[in-house]
Amino acid sequence: MSPMLQARGLQVRFGERRVLNDATLSVKAGRWVALVGPNGAGKSTLMRCMAGLLKPAAGEVTLQGRRLSDWSVRQRARAMSWMGQDVVADPDMSVRDAVSLGRLPYQGWLGVAGERAVDRQAIEQALQDTDMVWASQRSWGALSGGERQRVSLARALAVQAPVMLLDEPVAHLDAPHQRLLAQVLRREASLGRSVISVLHELPLALQADELAIMREGQILTQGARDDPSVHRALESVFDHAVAITRVDDRWVVLPQF
Repeated sequence: MSPMLQARGLQVRFGERRVLNDATLSVKAGRWVALVGPNGAGKSTLMRCMAGLLKPAAGEVTLQGRRLSDWSVRQRARAMSWMGQDVVADPDMSVRDAVSLGRLPYQGWLGVAGERAVDRQAIEQALQDTDMVWASQRSWGALSGGERQRVSLARALAVQAPVMLLDEPVAHLDAPHQRLLAQVLRREASLGRSVISVLHELPLALQADELAIMREGQILTQGARDDPSVHRALESVFDHAVAITRVDDRWVVLPQF
């Protein structure tokens, strides 16, 4: 099966610093891939390149086998949803209106075509998936950090795109909502979507179908969550501060002090 989204040989420099160094990553349809690695490894930069928000100095990104640069802005907005860090919205905007922004690629210029039944259904489903139905009429400015994070996730879900790119989606989320997120992302992958998420929460990352482990601007390895070589690489990039072991029917992360 050909990758749904693929980055090949990406090179990015910020000044004298090389942030991506021949970074290569591929994601197939129906797979949830967790992108993990230490701070400064280049995870967010790689995600921004794959989303088309940052142009690499070398290498290319392909979406469904076509170079990302060959897609129009509207085509790309329908094919990929993006959730970045530090999302800012009008403090007076309602939660529902913020989530509805995810449907703009389907509504014509500035949404002049209006909201259709399919749009309303997608918005309501996204609010349910993020446990934010109760707050649909609250303003963005009245939300906590975790609630804002869930609204941003709901907006990405509302697009219902074949590819989802999520940069640190569980930041500020409590344990029940981290569990909810894992359930939703597993469901999205089961529906045939490609999900790529940057995660610092290693126990959550081990719930993904695959892990892509990054260090110093490169993908060291990519493989299934139960692959021993993936576990060894994960332990190595974090200087063996963690150990991966199996407890009952799941892999867990044990701190090593």
